[in-house]
Amino acid sequence: MYKIKKTFHLAYGHRLLNYKGKCENLHGHNGVVEVTLKAASLNHERMVMDFTELGGKVKLWLDENLDHKIILAKADPLAPLLKEQGQLCYLTDENPTAELLAELLFSRFTGELKLPVHKIAFWETPTSMASYKK
Repeated sequence: MYKIKKTFHLAYGHRLLNYKGKCENLHGHNGVVEVTLKAASLNHERMVMDFTELGGKVKLWLDENLDHKIILAKADPLAPLLKEQGQLCYLTDENPTAELLAELLFSRFTGELKLPVHKIAFWETPTSMASYKK
């Protein structure tokens, strides 16, 4: 099995509903996303995928959806207020934890982008990471 990994950086804000702790307040992170692809064999270029092609697809999705956005649960009462003020928000079905964001990216990248994703690692801080793989 062949694997490649590419890393992406993004800035975002979020908060967690029904949570007692620092993350109940709106705050920001400089996150890191690690995308690991896998393949049983190499393509005609002898690659799992060209890093430039992978980077272009993933960076475009992250820029359009999460980078410099506020990520909130759909049930968050702050979401409509922020949107009303012209703030860019990305809404999730549940609290936007690192675990949920790792799973969300896995789903989007395998579904929408049709990438052969093995694992997504979502670093919320330099010392805190959640990952998701099937």
